[in-house]
Amino acid sequence: QLQLVESGGGLVRPGGSLRLSCAASEFHLDGYTIGWFRQAPGKEREGVSCIDSSVGSTTYADSVKGRFTISRDNAKNTVYLQMNSLKPEDTAVYYCAADRLLFRTCVLATTRFGSWGQGTQVTVSS
Repeated sequence: QLQLVESGGGLVRPGGSLRLSCAASEFHLDGYTIGWFRQAPGKEREGVSCIDSSVGSTTYADSVKGRFTISRDNAKNTVYLQMNSLKPEDTAVYYCAADRLLFRTCVLATTRFGSWGQGTQVTVSS
């Protein structure tokens, strides 16, 4: 299993911003589609966004379109999730994950992803 580490979570007021990072230390991310998922208490894990390995095509859940931006820096072996205009309903543990296979297109389904980070808490509250 590939090792991924998320960082950047925290407490932010509604309307604020955070940038999450997903880093790999023991393998190269550049061949993998990377996804961000989140799970709120009592709810199922849901897909937020993903970015593929080739042309950098991106996919977003409807709930975050226009507010969140996913990007990757292969030189730094890191994928980012910039989250703007945060809402209380964005509160969740956010996980990044790597696709089970190399060079696949981006599909926001948990079953496509085989390696997961430990998660980082994002809390949006006044």
